[in-house]
Amino acid sequence: MKHILFGGDGFVGRHLAAKLAADGEEVLVADIAKSDLPHYGRVAHRHVDVTDAEAVGGVPIAPDDMVYNLSAKMLSPLQVRAKRHDFFYPVNYEGTKHIIAAMDRAGAGKLVHFTTDMIYGHTVTTPMTEDHPVAPLGEYGMSKLETEELAHRWRERGMRISLFRPRLIIGPGRLGILEKLFKLIDANLPVPMIGSGRNPYQFISVFDCAEAARLAWKAGVPNEAYNLGSLNPPPVKKLLGDLVRHAGSRSILLPTPGWAVKRTLDFLDFLNMPLMDPEQYLIADEECVLDVGKGRRELGWVPRHRDEDMLIAAYAEYRAKKAGGVGAPSVTVPAE
Repeated sequence: MKHILFGGDGFVGRHLAAKLAADGEEVLVADIAKSDLPHYGRVAHRHVDVTDAEAVGGVPIAPDDMVYNLSAKMLSPLQVRAKRHDFFYPVNYEGTKHIIAAMDRAGAGKLVHFTTDMIYGHTVTTPMTEDHPVAPLGEYGMSKLETEELAHRWRERGMRISLFRPRLIIGPGRLGILEKLFKLIDANLPVPMIGSGRNPYQFISVFDCAEAARLAWKAGVPNEAYNLGSLNPPPVKKLLGDLVRHAGSRSILLPTPGWAVKRTLDFLDFLNMPLMDPEQYLIADEECVLDVGKGRRELGWVPRHRDEDMLIAAYAEYRAKKAGGVGAPSVTVPAE
C-alpha cells in the first residue's frame, strides 16, 4: 500500500507527506509543482495537473492505496467577480471528479478530501457542528460544497471518503491575507475591524490538519465530515491587540459599523475593485466558531496549536522574510 497525495506539494500536503514518510510509509506526491523540500529524498513525485483527466488517470493507483485530495484554488489571490467561477471550479470541482474517477478505474476506495468551512455561509447556530445548514456565499465555497455532494454519490457506490472542513489554515510558508494586516502593524497604522471585534476568530494549524488526515487513514477512513479548528478561539480584539503589543507597534484597533463596511465592500466588489472576497467579509463579524468535538470522539484528533501563538508565529515569519531571512521556526505556525 502507498499513500498518494494529489496536491501533495502544497500547504497541507508537504507536512502530511513528511509525516507519513517519517513513519516509514511509501508516499507518492502527485502535483503540478515540486518544491526543494528535504523529504523528497524519501518521497516520490509525479508531475500531475488535476485539471487534466488524462494526467490524473496516468497516476499508478493500486486498489489498496490510500488517496488524499489536497489540491485546491483558494481565496488568495483575490479574484474579480467575473473570473471566480473559472478560477475555482477547474481545480476544486473538476480536479476532484478526475481523481475519484481514476480511483474508481483502479479499484481504489479510500479517499481523504479537504473542503472548507465556507460551505456553511452565514452562522445559523453556534458553535457550528458538522450538521450546520450549508449555504455558501460565493464560488469558492460552492465549488467545495459540490465536491462534498460528489463524494456522497461515490460513497453510495462503495467508496470510503472522509471530508475535512478547516477554518483559515495557517502555518510556515503561507501568509496570504495576513500580510496586509502585518504591513499595517509594521507601519503603525490603524487596524480596522469589521464590527466591534468582540466576536471570536478561529484558525487551524497546518500541522493539525496534516495530523487529522493521518488519523482518518488510521481510523479506516470513516464516511464522515469533520470540522477542523482551534480550541477556545479568542475575540478578534484580543487576538489583534496581543499581536500589536508583541510587535511593539503603535497601531490602534479601529472598530467599525459592520453593516456599513460590508455594503461599501459590496459596492467595490460590484465595480470589480474588490478589497476582500465576499466570502471573507460577509461573515467577518459573526460568531463563526467550529465545533471540533466530533474529530476528537471519532478520530482521537485534538488541535494542539493556539490562535494567539499561530498569529505571532506568522508575524515572525513575515518579519524574517522582510529582513531577508529564511522564515520563522516551523514549530508553531503563518498562513492561507
